[in-house]
Amino acid sequence: MAACSFHQHLQTLPAWLLLLAGAGLFALLRISLLLLRWIFVTFLRPGKSLRHYGSWAVVTGSTDGIGKAFALQFARKGLSLVLVGRSPDKLRDVSDAVRSRNPAVRVETVVVDLAGDLSEGVSRLREVIQGLDVGILVNNAGVSYPYARFFHEVDQELLRNLIQVNVEGVTQITQAVLPGMLERKRGAIVNIGSGSAIVIPSDPLYSVYAATKAYIDQFSRCLYVEYKGKGIDVQCQVPLYVATKMASIRRSSFLVPSADTYALAALRWIGYEPRCTPYWPHSLIWCLLSLLPESIIDQWRLRFCMNIRKRGQLKDGKKKDQ
Repeated sequence: MAACSFHQHLQTLPAWLLLLAGAGLFALLRISLLLLRWIFVTFLRPGKSLRHYGSWAVVTGSTDGIGKAFALQFARKGLSLVLVGRSPDKLRDVSDAVRSRNPAVRVETVVVDLAGDLSEGVSRLREVIQGLDVGILVNNAGVSYPYARFFHEVDQELLRNLIQVNVEGVTQITQAVLPGMLERKRGAIVNIGSGSAIVIPSDPLYSVYAATKAYIDQFSRCLYVEYKGKGIDVQCQVPLYVATKMASIRRSSFLVPSADTYALAALRWIGYEPRCTPYWPHSLIWCLLSLLPESIIDQWRLRFCMNIRKRGQLKDGKKKDQ
Protein backbone atom coordinates (compact mmCIF):
# COMPACT_ATOMS: atom_id res chain seq x y z
CA MET A 1 0.00 0.00 0.00
CA ALA A 2 2.82 2.41 0.90
CA ALA A 3 4.62 1.74 -2.39
CA CYS A 4 1.43 2.27 -4.34
CA SER A 5 0.74 5.53 -2.52
CA PHE A 6 4.30 6.75 -3.21
CA HIS A 7 3.90 5.92 -6.93
CA GLN A 8 0.63 7.83 -7.09
CA HIS A 9 2.26 10.78 -5.33
CA LEU A 10 5.05 10.87 -7.92
CA GLN A 11 2.48 10.92 -10.73
CA THR A 12 0.90 14.05 -9.23
CA LEU A 13 4.20 15.98 -9.20
CA PRO A 14 4.81 18.49 -12.03
CA ALA A 15 7.01 17.20 -14.85
CA TRP A 16 9.46 20.08 -14.43
CA LEU A 17 10.00 19.18 -10.77
CA LEU A 18 10.73 15.55 -11.67
CA LEU A 19 13.19 16.69 -14.33
CA LEU A 20 14.86 19.05 -11.86
CA ALA A 21 15.18 16.30 -9.26
CA GLY A 22 16.62 13.93 -11.87
CA ALA A 23 19.15 16.53 -13.00
CA GLY A 24 20.14 17.14 -9.39
CA LEU A 25 20.68 13.45 -8.75
CA PHE A 26 22.72 13.14 -11.95
CA ALA A 27 24.87 16.13 -10.96
CA LEU A 28 25.41 14.73 -7.47
CA LEU A 29 26.41 11.34 -8.92
CA ARG A 30 28.82 13.00 -11.34
CA ILE A 31 30.45 15.09 -8.60
CA SER A 32 30.77 12.00 -6.39
CA LEU A 33 32.45 10.01 -9.17
CA LEU A 34 34.85 12.89 -9.92
CA LEU A 35 35.75 13.17 -6.25
CA LEU A 36 36.38 9.43 -5.96
CA ARG A 37 38.55 9.52 -9.08
CA TRP A 38 40.54 12.48 -7.74
CA ILE A 39 41.17 10.66 -4.45
CA PHE A 40 42.32 7.55 -6.31
CA VAL A 41 44.69 9.23 -8.79
CA THR A 42 46.07 11.61 -6.16
CA PHE A 43 46.66 9.31 -3.22
CA LEU A 44 46.15 5.67 -4.25
CA ARG A 45 47.26 5.20 -7.86
CA PRO A 46 50.81 3.81 -8.02
CA GLY A 47 53.43 5.50 -10.15
CA LYS A 48 54.63 3.76 -13.29
CA SER A 49 57.98 1.97 -13.49
CA LEU A 50 60.19 4.70 -14.96
CA ARG A 51 62.90 2.23 -15.99
CA HIS A 52 60.32 0.69 -18.32
CA TYR A 53 60.84 3.70 -20.58
CA GLY A 54 64.61 3.37 -20.65
CA SER A 55 67.71 3.56 -18.47
CA TRP A 56 68.52 7.25 -19.12
CA ALA A 57 66.68 10.53 -18.46
CA VAL A 58 67.44 13.91 -20.04
CA VAL A 59 66.66 16.92 -17.84
CA THR A 60 66.96 20.52 -19.05
CA GLY A 61 67.39 23.36 -16.61
CA SER A 62 68.89 20.79 -14.28
CA THR A 63 71.15 23.04 -12.21
CA ASP A 64 68.48 24.68 -10.03
CA GLY A 65 64.96 24.36 -8.75
CA ILE A 66 62.55 21.84 -10.22
CA GLY A 67 65.03 20.55 -12.80
CA LYS A 68 67.67 19.73 -10.20
CA ALA A 69 65.03 18.09 -8.01
CA PHE A 70 63.87 15.94 -10.93
CA ALA A 71 67.45 14.85 -11.58
CA LEU A 72 68.01 13.82 -7.96
CA GLN A 73 64.71 11.92 -7.85
CA PHE A 74 65.51 10.07 -11.09
CA ALA A 75 68.92 9.11 -9.72
CA ARG A 76 67.26 7.67 -6.60
CA LYS A 77 65.20 5.50 -8.95
CA GLY A 78 68.40 4.22 -10.55
CA LEU A 79 68.17 6.16 -13.80
CA SER A 80 71.33 7.49 -15.40
CA LEU A 81 71.23 11.17 -16.33
CA VAL A 82 72.00 13.59 -19.11
CA LEU A 83 72.03 16.98 -17.39
CA VAL A 84 71.47 19.99 -19.63
CA GLY A 85 72.25 23.54 -18.49
CA ARG A 86 74.08 26.68 -19.45
CA SER A 87 76.60 26.84 -16.56
CA PRO A 88 79.47 24.31 -16.66
CA ASP A 89 80.25 24.94 -12.99
CA LYS A 90 76.68 24.35 -11.83
CA LEU A 91 76.40 21.26 -14.02
CA ARG A 92 79.55 19.88 -12.40
CA ASP A 93 78.16 20.60 -8.91
CA VAL A 94 74.88 18.79 -9.61
CA SER A 95 76.73 15.92 -11.30
CA ASP A 96 78.98 15.53 -8.23
CA ALA A 97 75.96 15.61 -5.91
CA VAL A 98 74.22 12.89 -7.90
CA ARG A 99 77.29 10.64 -8.00
CA SER A 100 78.03 11.06 -4.29
CA ARG A 101 74.51 9.92 -3.38
CA ASN A 102 74.13 7.31 -6.12
CA PRO A 103 77.55 5.88 -7.12
CA ALA A 104 76.05 3.39 -9.60
CA VAL A 105 74.35 6.11 -11.63
CA ARG A 106 76.08 7.38 -14.76
CA VAL A 107 75.94 11.12 -15.45
CA GLU A 108 76.64 13.04 -18.65
CA THR A 109 76.52 16.85 -18.83
CA VAL A 110 75.78 19.01 -21.86
CA VAL A 111 76.27 22.78 -21.89
CA VAL A 112 73.40 24.35 -23.81
CA ASP A 113 72.57 28.03 -23.60
CA LEU A 114 68.97 28.06 -24.78
CA ALA A 115 69.10 31.84 -25.02
CA GLY A 116 72.31 31.71 -27.07
CA ASP A 117 73.43 29.61 -30.04
CA LEU A 118 70.66 27.05 -29.85
CA SER A 119 71.62 25.02 -32.90
CA GLU A 120 75.16 24.41 -31.61
CA GLY A 121 73.91 23.36 -28.18
CA VAL A 122 71.27 21.02 -29.58
CA SER A 123 73.91 19.44 -31.85
CA ARG A 124 76.04 18.69 -28.78
CA LEU A 125 73.03 17.10 -27.10
CA ARG A 126 72.38 14.88 -30.14
CA GLU A 127 75.99 13.67 -30.03
CA VAL A 128 75.88 12.85 -26.31
CA ILE A 129 72.61 10.89 -26.42
CA GLN A 130 73.57 8.95 -29.54
CA GLY A 131 73.38 5.27 -28.58
CA LEU A 132 71.99 5.91 -25.09
CA ASP A 133 68.74 4.30 -23.98
CA VAL A 134 67.02 7.61 -23.26
CA GLY A 135 63.55 6.86 -21.93
CA ILE A 136 62.51 10.14 -20.32
CA LEU A 137 62.89 13.79 -21.33
CA VAL A 138 61.97 16.56 -18.90
CA ASN A 139 61.76 19.97 -20.58
CA ASN A 140 62.07 22.11 -17.47
CA ALA A 141 64.31 24.98 -18.61
CA GLY A 142 62.47 28.26 -18.85
CA VAL A 143 62.70 31.99 -18.16
CA SER A 144 60.22 34.50 -16.82
CA TYR A 145 60.14 38.25 -16.19
CA PRO A 146 62.47 39.67 -13.52
CA TYR A 147 59.25 41.20 -12.16
CA ALA A 148 55.80 42.08 -13.48
CA ARG A 149 55.58 44.74 -16.20
CA PHE A 150 53.24 45.95 -18.91
CA PHE A 151 53.82 44.55 -22.39
CA HIS A 152 55.10 47.89 -23.71
CA GLU A 153 57.74 47.85 -20.96
CA VAL A 154 59.22 44.49 -22.06
CA ASP A 155 62.59 45.17 -23.69
CA GLN A 156 63.69 43.38 -26.83
CA GLU A 157 66.29 41.19 -25.13
CA LEU A 158 63.78 39.85 -22.60
CA LEU A 159 61.18 39.35 -25.33
CA ARG A 160 63.64 37.37 -27.44
CA ASN A 161 64.79 35.24 -24.49
CA LEU A 162 61.24 34.38 -23.44
CA ILE A 163 60.33 33.12 -26.88
CA GLN A 164 63.65 31.43 -27.68
CA VAL A 165 64.02 29.58 -24.37
CA ASN A 166 60.38 28.75 -23.59
CA VAL A 167 59.19 28.01 -27.12
CA GLU A 168 62.04 27.33 -29.52
CA GLY A 169 64.25 25.68 -26.93
CA VAL A 170 61.61 23.19 -25.80
CA THR A 171 60.67 22.47 -29.41
CA GLN A 172 64.21 21.78 -30.62
CA ILE A 173 65.25 19.76 -27.56
CA THR A 174 62.17 17.58 -28.04
CA GLN A 175 62.92 17.12 -31.72
CA ALA A 176 66.47 16.03 -30.85
CA VAL A 177 65.41 13.38 -28.31
CA LEU A 178 62.18 12.06 -29.84
CA PRO A 179 63.65 10.07 -32.80
CA GLY A 180 65.53 7.70 -30.45
CA MET A 181 62.33 7.04 -28.53
CA LEU A 182 60.54 6.26 -31.77
CA GLU A 183 63.23 3.74 -32.72
CA ARG A 184 62.87 1.99 -29.36
CA LYS A 185 59.06 2.38 -29.41
CA ARG A 186 58.95 3.67 -25.85
CA GLY A 187 59.52 6.90 -23.98
CA ALA A 188 58.02 9.68 -21.89
CA ILE A 189 58.22 13.42 -22.50
CA VAL A 190 57.36 15.74 -19.62
CA ASN A 191 57.00 19.44 -20.41
CA ILE A 192 56.74 21.85 -17.47
CA GLY A 193 53.93 24.28 -18.12
CA SER A 194 52.49 26.90 -15.79
CA GLY A 195 49.28 27.72 -14.02
CA SER A 196 49.62 31.22 -15.49
CA ALA A 197 48.56 29.83 -18.86
CA ILE A 198 46.01 27.22 -17.82
CA VAL A 199 44.70 27.55 -14.26
CA ILE A 200 43.90 31.27 -14.40
CA PRO A 201 42.16 32.95 -17.36
CA SER A 202 44.91 35.57 -17.74
CA ASP A 203 48.21 36.62 -16.20
CA PRO A 204 48.41 40.38 -16.77
CA LEU A 205 51.86 41.95 -16.68
CA TYR A 206 53.34 38.53 -17.50
CA SER A 207 51.64 38.29 -20.88
CA VAL A 208 54.50 36.90 -22.99
CA TYR A 209 55.55 34.38 -20.34
CA ALA A 210 51.97 33.13 -20.01
CA ALA A 211 51.64 32.93 -23.81
CA THR A 212 54.82 30.84 -24.15
CA LYS A 213 53.50 28.44 -21.50
CA ALA A 214 50.20 28.19 -23.38
CA TYR A 215 52.29 27.05 -26.35
CA ILE A 216 53.85 24.35 -24.14
CA ASP A 217 50.38 23.12 -23.17
CA GLN A 218 49.07 22.84 -26.72
CA PHE A 219 52.37 21.48 -28.05
CA SER A 220 52.24 18.73 -25.41
CA ARG A 221 48.62 17.83 -26.11
CA CYS A 222 49.22 17.52 -29.85
CA LEU A 223 52.29 15.33 -29.34
CA TYR A 224 50.32 13.22 -26.87
CA VAL A 225 47.76 12.46 -29.58
CA GLU A 226 50.38 12.01 -32.32
CA TYR A 227 52.60 9.53 -30.46
CA LYS A 228 50.29 7.79 -27.99
CA GLY A 229 49.96 4.85 -30.39
CA LYS A 230 53.75 4.63 -30.81
CA GLY A 231 54.56 3.85 -27.17
CA ILE A 232 55.48 7.42 -26.19
CA ASP A 233 53.69 9.23 -23.36
CA VAL A 234 53.67 13.03 -23.56
CA GLN A 235 52.54 15.14 -20.65
CA CYS A 236 52.30 18.79 -19.67
CA GLN A 237 52.67 19.26 -15.92
CA VAL A 238 51.04 22.40 -14.56
CA PRO A 239 52.51 23.58 -11.26
CA LEU A 240 51.35 26.71 -9.47
CA TYR A 241 53.87 28.50 -7.27
CA VAL A 242 56.91 26.42 -6.23
CA ALA A 243 59.65 27.77 -3.96
CA THR A 244 62.39 28.38 -6.54
CA LYS A 245 64.69 31.20 -7.66
CA MET A 246 62.61 31.68 -10.80
CA ALA A 247 59.49 32.29 -8.72
CA SER A 248 61.50 34.49 -6.32
CA ILE A 249 60.12 32.46 -3.40
CA ARG A 250 62.67 31.24 -0.87
CA ARG A 251 60.50 29.61 1.79
CA SER A 252 58.20 26.69 1.05
CA SER A 253 54.78 26.16 2.63
CA PHE A 254 51.77 23.89 2.32
CA LEU A 255 50.49 25.74 -0.76
CA VAL A 256 53.97 26.54 -2.12
CA PRO A 257 56.03 23.31 -2.06
CA SER A 258 59.78 23.06 -2.28
CA ALA A 259 61.22 21.87 -5.57
CA ASP A 260 62.00 18.48 -3.99
CA THR A 261 58.43 18.07 -2.72
CA TYR A 262 57.04 18.98 -6.13
CA ALA A 263 59.38 16.61 -8.02
CA LEU A 264 58.55 13.72 -5.70
CA ALA A 265 54.86 14.19 -6.49
CA ALA A 266 55.57 14.76 -10.19
CA LEU A 267 57.28 11.40 -10.73
CA ARG A 268 54.10 9.54 -9.72
CA TRP A 269 52.16 11.19 -12.56
CA ILE A 270 54.57 10.49 -15.43
CA GLY A 271 52.91 8.39 -18.12
CA TYR A 272 49.32 9.12 -17.18
CA GLU A 273 47.13 12.12 -18.13
CA PRO A 274 48.34 14.46 -20.92
CA ARG A 275 47.86 17.43 -18.57
CA CYS A 276 48.14 17.24 -14.80
CA THR A 277 48.83 19.15 -11.59
CA PRO A 278 50.92 16.70 -9.55
CA TYR A 279 50.99 18.54 -6.22
CA TRP A 280 47.51 17.94 -4.82
CA PRO A 281 46.97 21.27 -2.98
CA HIS A 282 47.54 22.96 -6.35
CA SER A 283 44.75 20.89 -7.89
CA LEU A 284 42.41 22.04 -5.11
CA ILE A 285 43.26 25.67 -5.85
CA TRP A 286 42.58 25.02 -9.54
CA CYS A 287 39.19 23.56 -8.67
CA LEU A 288 38.26 26.53 -6.47
CA LEU A 289 39.36 29.07 -9.10
CA SER A 290 37.28 27.30 -11.75
CA LEU A 291 34.15 28.10 -9.69
CA LEU A 292 34.78 31.87 -9.79
CA PRO A 293 33.82 34.24 -12.62
CA GLU A 294 36.80 34.96 -14.86
CA SER A 295 36.35 38.74 -14.47
CA ILE A 296 36.89 38.46 -10.69
CA ILE A 297 40.08 36.42 -11.15
CA ASP A 298 41.32 38.89 -13.79
CA GLN A 299 40.88 41.85 -11.46
CA TRP A 300 42.48 40.06 -8.52
CA ARG A 301 45.44 38.98 -10.64
CA LEU A 302 45.91 42.48 -12.07
CA ARG A 303 46.06 44.02 -8.58
CA PHE A 304 48.42 41.26 -7.40
CA CYS A 305 50.81 41.78 -10.33
CA MET A 306 50.67 45.57 -10.05
CA ASN A 307 52.02 45.22 -6.50
CA ILE A 308 54.84 43.00 -7.79
CA ARG A 309 55.63 45.61 -10.46
CA LYS A 310 55.74 48.38 -7.86
CA ARG A 311 58.16 46.46 -5.64
CA GLY A 312 60.35 45.60 -8.63
CA GLN A 313 60.53 49.23 -9.75
CA LEU A 314 61.51 50.30 -6.22
CA LYS A 315 64.35 47.75 -6.22
CA ASP A 316 65.52 48.98 -9.64
CA GLY A 317 65.42 52.54 -8.37
CA LYS A 318 67.58 51.70 -5.36
CA LYS A 319 70.13 49.93 -7.57
CA LYS A 320 70.42 52.99 -9.81
CA ASP A 321 70.92 55.26 -6.79
CA GLN A 322 73.79 53.16 -5.43
